[in-house]
Amino acid sequence: MLAAALAGGAVSAARAKDVIRHSDPADHFPIATAIEVPPGASTIYLSGLGAPPIDKSADPKTLAAYGDTETQVRGALTRIQGELAKLKLTMGDVVNMHIYMVADPKLGKIDFAGMMKAYTEFYGTPAQPRLPTRAAFEVAHLANPGWLVEIEVVAVRTH
Repeated sequence: MLAAALAGGAVSAARAKDVIRHSDPADHFPIATAIEVPPGASTIYLSGLGAPPIDKSADPKTLAAYGDTETQVRGALTRIQGELAKLKLTMGDVVNMHIYMVADPKLGKIDFAGMMKAYTEFYGTPAQPRLPTRAAFEVAHLANPGWLVEIEVVAVRTH
């Protein structure tokens, strides 16, 4: 099963080369400025995901259950990575990402630096250099009052 998953990832990586990613070489911010998807590609929209609880004994509607922004972004992106794997896709197949964040009550504002710390573990690395286009939004509330972050992505499968 692991060999099949790895083989699926290799095929996905080869197909992802058909997607053209534009960025400003002088700008080292880890997002693409534009992406071109080839004709005939399938577009996959993943529903927004929050982080899984890190403290299952805590009330699941509290911050204590999910951790700070950095922890939640890491958890949400790990969940997204798992959902993509079920579809034989990788994080490199993601072409667009929306990150919805609420203010961390401990900081009194969104923790953009914490979000970026976790995000750059998944994107802009030697192991995964393919960057998505991305927008980060501050919102008043999310569906779960314990969440500081919810992330949705769009991925592409080239044929």
